Amino acid sequence: MYEQFSEFIDKFGARLSGSDVLENSIDYMINLTVASGIDDVTTEEVEVPHWVRGFESLEMLQPRYKNIALLGLGSSVPTPIEGITAEVVVVKSFKEFNNTSDDLVRGKIVLFNAHYITYGETVAYRVQAASKAAEKGAVASLIRSITPYSLYTPHTGSQHYDKGVPKIPTAAITVEDAHLLQRLYDRGNKIVLKLKMNNTLDTKLSRNTIIDLKGSAYPDKHVIVSGHIDSWDVGQGAMDDGGGMMISWYAPIVLNHFNLRPRRTLRAILWTAEEPGLVGAAAYLQRHRNELDKINFIMESDEGTFKPLGLEVAGTKEAICIIAEIIKLFKPIDKMVVSESPGSDITLFIGKGIPGASLLNKNDKYFRYHHSEADTMDVEKKDDVVKCAAFWAAVSYVIADLSVDIPRN
Repeated sequence: MYEQFSEFIDKFGARLSGSDVLENSIDYMINLTVASGIDDVTTEEVEVPHWVRGFESLEMLQPRYKNIALLGLGSSVPTPIEGITAEVVVVKSFKEFNNTSDDLVRGKIVLFNAHYITYGETVAYRVQAASKAAEKGAVASLIRSITPYSLYTPHTGSQHYDKGVPKIPTAAITVEDAHLLQRLYDRGNKIVLKLKMNNTLDTKLSRNTIIDLKGSAYPDKHVIVSGHIDSWDVGQGAMDDGGGMMISWYAPIVLNHFNLRPRRTLRAILWTAEEPGLVGAAAYLQRHRNELDKINFIMESDEGTFKPLGLEVAGTKEAICIIAEIIKLFKPIDKMVVSESPGSDITLFIGKGIPGASLLNKNDKYFRYHHSEADTMDVEKKDDVVKCAAFWAAVSYVIADLSVDIPRN
């Protein structure tokens, strides 16, 4: 299984939403599924964003010259052809920015140098920075990369433009350069940057991939395992989310290989276009909105495939009690954390009252590599990935083979 994973990642590398590479990788996984013994594989078309990173550059012209590494944020508009040359205002938080006068910001580039707390708390700067800066008349925005640790590596990701606010170019710079600009700014230096970005945005057709191992007793009831096949356009998309996609693909494959058929259908879904905003999952939810009662439990791996620890679970008290008993079978991989919203794509389903879980693993270094050139196969350790795959297949089998359905809201 690990060799199949490694070959896939090295063959395709980054798999950006809407790209030919992504579609070729989907075809590859379909063919691999059939070659591995399961013919019940289908796809469902999804219209997805297709944002293409063009030439990007950021230069500090004053108080001295420096070429600054950056990565544009997904869906950012481009700069004019000649670029944007402007003075910089540096703030450490939205609170500080809100207390900054519009006159100081107007016509400037704003850098949000927000200290990393947790991903969930700090990612707001990546998502909201451009619109907040534009409201005060800024011509572009920059953010300190959303990471707790940096070796001069910028991190990309999706951002959002609010309605009624001008769309301005937005990008991430390294932690180190954010610190440099903060120090210069605090000393009263006039900082002038020149930003160039010529990215484009349109839409393309992609596909969710659905692989079914039919249930022996209740084939119309589903236990879903999932991961997203797309990635950002930097690195190889090995950790986010090649590993999670591959262990979810592997679950029905290995069970079929050993002729193990649970009572309910085990459905693996390889989501498309998660990175630009859970697009594939939202399309599946809409297409199957009248069939949600058929989903008994939904699982997702999208936060690394490091050393497996257990499950992060959402559901009713009764559902959580049942999963707690199941997880005892997998000691020492028997840790359980209760959460209102585990995972990414599956949060849409959990919001509809469907119980679910994400893979809990020792991913304390995950955000060092996240959405950066560092997300390569070097991050993935064979022993960890194999253990994740074995646990994922086994626990999904037990859930799908229960004599009773998992209770839901």
